[in-house]
Amino acid sequence: MRILLLVLVVALLAGCVSQDKRHTMIVSVPEQRMLVLDEGRLVAVFPVSTSKFALSDRAGSKGTPVGRMKVAEKIGTGAPAGAVFKSRRRTGEILAADAPGRDPIVSRILWLKGTEPATRNAYGRYIYIHGTAEERTIGTPASYGCIRMKSRDVIALYSIVGVGAAVEVVNTPLPAIPPPSPEAR
Repeated sequence: MRILLLVLVVALLAGCVSQDKRHTMIVSVPEQRMLVLDEGRLVAVFPVSTSKFALSDRAGSKGTPVGRMKVAEKIGTGAPAGAVFKSRRRTGEILAADAPGRDPIVSRILWLKGTEPATRNAYGRYIYIHGTAEERTIGTPASYGCIRMKSRDVIALYSIVGVGAAVEVVNTPLPAIPPPSPEAR
């Protein structure tokens, strides 16, 4: 009986975890930039890198999905900049920016889940917003489907948005959104 009660309490608490409905990230493929909005107000702009292969949600395409998604999971809390992840687990290795050789996922992972038919495969394809050791490629299409960021930028983004935050990848220039006024800070 106690175990059943404990299971019910855990399930209830899991259902009460709040989702981030305030933040939206808009990624422009032509501009290779991301806007971060808090209830429609601009809070940050970051350079990014999308797929060098395609704009696609098709399995095996190595493409970046275009359309609406959300942050399904956040991985890497407290990891140092450059911490290497393999299969979403830290390896213990830390790489400096632009370290020669490999191109692993580093620093933080925001795992995306599609919220419409055009992005339905994103989660199963392991489409992330993540840090890259190849920071020199940020600002150009260079990924294998994910949205790459500089380590310092993905760490900042990770601290701003929560699970449930909206992500929209567009194949158009970014909309003009005025910066926040100094009084708003």
